[in-house]
Amino acid sequence: MPLPTEPIGSIPRPPTLIEGMGAAAAGSISADALESRYDEAVRDTLRRFEATGSPVITDGEQRKPSFATYPVAGLPLANGGVTIPFADGHTRQLPILTEAPFRYATKASSYLEAAQKLTATPLKQAVISASAISLMYPQHGMDGYSQEAFLEDLVSEAASEIRTCLADGATTVQIDFTEARLSLVLDPTKALLNAFVDLNNRVLAQLTPAERARVGVHTCPGGDQDSTHSADVDYRDLLPDLFRMDAGAFYVQLASEPDRQRVLKMLGSLASAEKRVFVGVIDPLDSRVETPEEVRDRILEAAQHIDPAHLGSTDDCGFSPFGDDLSTSRDTAFAKITARVEGNALASAELGI
Repeated sequence: MPLPTEPIGSIPRPPTLIEGMGAAAAGSISADALESRYDEAVRDTLRRFEATGSPVITDGEQRKPSFATYPVAGLPLANGGVTIPFADGHTRQLPILTEAPFRYATKASSYLEAAQKLTATPLKQAVISASAISLMYPQHGMDGYSQEAFLEDLVSEAASEIRTCLADGATTVQIDFTEARLSLVLDPTKALLNAFVDLNNRVLAQLTPAERARVGVHTCPGGDQDSTHSADVDYRDLLPDLFRMDAGAFYVQLASEPDRQRVLKMLGSLASAEKRVFVGVIDPLDSRVETPEEVRDRILEAAQHIDPAHLGSTDDCGFSPFGDDLSTSRDTAFAKITARVEGNALASAELGI
C-alpha cells in the first residue's frame, strides 16, 4: 500500500458562491437560491477532487462560513471576542456567546451527509476544536452559566459531533487546532496551550479507542489571505505538548518551514505505532504550484527521520479556511493537490511501499 495522503479540508469557494453568500446576507437573494449555489459548489469540488486521484477527499468546506465559526452560525452572538492578528496586518475576530446553555447550531455531520450523496470516494471531515470554541465564552462570564458549565456542554457537543461523523462513515475526522501555535503568541508561558490540550483531551476521552484511532489533529500557523498568525513560533515549544493529545494522526505544516530537518527530527521522536504523522508537502500560501518531484523529495526527506510505517503526506493548511478568502484560485488549489497525490505515489515507489 502506498503512503497515505490526505487534504486538510478547505478549497477556495467559486466567485458565484461568495457573491451569493454576500447577497443572502444583504437579503437580495432567497435562501433557496443560495442553497442552489452551495449545491453546485460542493458538486464541482467533489468532481475536481476525484479528478486529482486523491484517495481521500473533502467537500472543500464550501458550506462553512469559516472553519472556526460554523457551529455557532445562527446563534445569538455579540462582537468583541478574541482578535487574531495576521502578519500582513489584517485581523479576524471571534464572536462572543450571549445565550445559555450552549449547543451547536450546526454540526459537521450535516456537511458530510450532503457530500456522501454526491461521491463514492472516501470522505474525511474536518471539525473545529473545542478549544477554539472555548474562546467564545465572554470574559465577564454569563449570568447563571459558569465557565465550567459551559465547558461541560462544549465537550459534550464536540464529542457528539465527532462520534456522529465517524458513525456516518467519515474515513477520518480531523480536529482543526490552529490556535495551538497561536496560543504561544498570546501566552508564552504555555498555560493556555496546555489548557487547550487538556480540554481537547476531555473531548477525545468521550470516544472509544477505535474512534480515537480515526481522529487526527491539524496544526499550522494559520493561513488566511496568504498570511499567517504564528509562523515565528518555534515548533520546539509546541510539538511535545501537542502530541499529548490522544489522537491517531497529526497533520503538521512543514512545507513552508525554514528548517524542515530540525522539525522532522522532533517529529521522528514523537511518531509511533499509535500516532501517524502527515507532513505538509504543499504550501497553500505560495502561488507557485509544486512539482510532483518536489513533493517526492520532501516525503523522502521526512522518511529519513520518520518510519514510513508512521508517515503520510498532506497540505500545510486548508486553501481558504474563511469563506471570503479570494487569495488563491480553485485551479491553483487543485493543481497543488494533484502534485501532492502524484508526488506521494513517486515517493511510495522509491520507498518500495
